[in-house]
Amino acid sequence: MESRFTVARQVADAVLFEGYVLYPYRASAAKNQLRWQFGVLVPPSWASSGAEHSSQRTECLMEPRAGAALSVELRFLRAQRRTVQRALGDGTFETVAELDVADRVLVPWVEGVEERIALTVPVADLVAHGVEVPFSRPAHQETESVVDADRTVGRLLRARERADGVLRLSATEIDGPYAALRLTAVVENTSGWSPEGGEADRDAALLRSLVSAHLLLGLSAGSFLSMADPPEWARSAASACSNEHTWPVLAGESGGANVILSSPIILEDHPRIAPESPGALYDATEIDEILTLRTAALTEQEKREARGTDPRAGAVIDLAESLPAEVLERLHGAVRSLRSVTGPAPAEGPGDRPAQPWWDPAADPGVDPTRDRIAVDGHSVGAGSRVRLRPGARRTDAQDLFLTGRTALVEAVLHDVDGAVHLAVTVDGDPGADLRREQGRFLYFQPDEIEPLEDA
Repeated sequence: MESRFTVARQVADAVLFEGYVLYPYRASAAKNQLRWQFGVLVPPSWASSGAEHSSQRTECLMEPRAGAALSVELRFLRAQRRTVQRALGDGTFETVAELDVADRVLVPWVEGVEERIALTVPVADLVAHGVEVPFSRPAHQETESVVDADRTVGRLLRARERADGVLRLSATEIDGPYAALRLTAVVENTSGWSPEGGEADRDAALLRSLVSAHLLLGLSAGSFLSMADPPEWARSAASACSNEHTWPVLAGESGGANVILSSPIILEDHPRIAPESPGALYDATEIDEILTLRTAALTEQEKREARGTDPRAGAVIDLAESLPAEVLERLHGAVRSLRSVTGPAPAEGPGDRPAQPWWDPAADPGVDPTRDRIAVDGHSVGAGSRVRLRPGARRTDAQDLFLTGRTALVEAVLHDVDGAVHLAVTVDGDPGADLRREQGRFLYFQPDEIEPLEDA
């Protein structure tokens, strides 16, 4: 199972650190003032405000074989507050907003420390009575000296608060032709911390939170069912699964079904990191190529600030500066939909190619949009007819609500290749009606969406 999890962790690591530090990779940037929007399980006292949640729930379907065991790995980050202090020369230190050293500018920051809770449990135990695993991570403090030009110029103070939680696992049989189970996994922050006085803010809650929390689930024997595309016999059971603040997808090796990644970010089955991507950039809202070029274009002072913000931000700066031209060129788009076609192409004779493409309305004498007419409620409707618009319920464009009851002029009657009829119209009072006629860009309605006002 460890080897199977190793493949899935490539994507799970991207989930774990998504949004960790965003371009331009400096603590002072506005984008980095509100961090970790995904998978944050806050203490229950903070969740009561309704802004964020203290638990996540995963439900998925599995078909375990006899004697199967479930391997579980809960992964999350703990927020670690970093304070910067300058050495005063007499053995004492003072807290400062920044500390300028040779290659970076050190600033206060909240780092992320990876945590894992791992266990393996027989599936039979999950069905019989379930499993509850409380866990706790103690508070921690450490000091790191900052040395520049062979002398100590300051220090970094790092502090983590205690984090408490519980992982609950259970399984129940589902109705159906096969021996399938519904697996339920609940992760909950159980911290007893309460916001008081100056700590009544999100930053204080983050220090006691499970950040970017997600699960890796693996079956030693048997398989999971896709929640996005379950087999027909399991569709109703899959629809009945309750997933709160997380989404389970098949992960691991392509085509495999024995590993699930339950992620706070909605993914497709068997997600994978693009092979063209040269490294972690932590900002998936951007295109790798653009992000790399913009990062390389930062000023030297901006790069020093980024390196002093976080080692991971510094690694992005180094990556952008060191990419060879052939790797950067590889980021410029990728084609993934090509398929090989075997065998030679059939030879074409002079009579094999049609005189016009199928279907060309201009070459069909039986079609004339400006003269064709149709009967609607006993009225003959065609170009020049006046109608009242009644957009149907099947439409999904909210703008159509503003057209209900408006009068319009029919410009053409159009027939598509499936036999459906569409009326091209211009709305009365539309200042752009002449431009629509010139460009042939009309609004289109079907016969049951108009009410004839007169014959023309």
